Amino acid sequence: MLLLLIRHGDAGSRDATKWPDDTERPLTKQGSRQTAKMAKRLRRRGYVPTVLLSSPWVRAWQTAEVVAREFEDEALIPEACEPLATMPRIERFAEVIGTPGDEAMIALVGHEPWLGELASRLLTSSTSRLQIDFPKSGVIGIELETVESGAGRLMFFWRPKGE
Repeated sequence: MLLLLIRHGDAGSRDATKWPDDTERPLTKQGSRQTAKMAKRLRRRGYVPTVLLSSPWVRAWQTAEVVAREFEDEALIPEACEPLATMPRIERFAEVIGTPGDEAMIALVGHEPWLGELASRLLTSSTSRLQIDFPKSGVIGIELETVESGAGRLMFFWRPKGE
């Protein structure tokens, strides 16, 4: 399977006066545009997710909705995934993802530092061995046979243009 780790788009800076609960902070227009460009890039390169899981936080959920729009003819519908809103635990992701098969492409939309730690764990068996400068709207592709520590192979790491 191919796991697509997608960091949410730009949501501006934290502002407790506008969003006392930071989980409610939305994408900016730039964040939506940049995410749409990355989703188009996925499509052009033939990476069509079969499943789209997202953190329930607003900025991640909106990012997943932008990605889903690019693949609307594939009937891709975002599904909330609580483990994407906390420190990564491989066992939880293995439960959520299950065994979708070799051809599956699972897209996970979430936050830093957790997505970078998940990528590090999948690729090196450690959450800190691989330090990743994972930009907003960035995408990491990891090939896996099973969801377990150290089992992944890095296929690509895309940064939005201008990063």
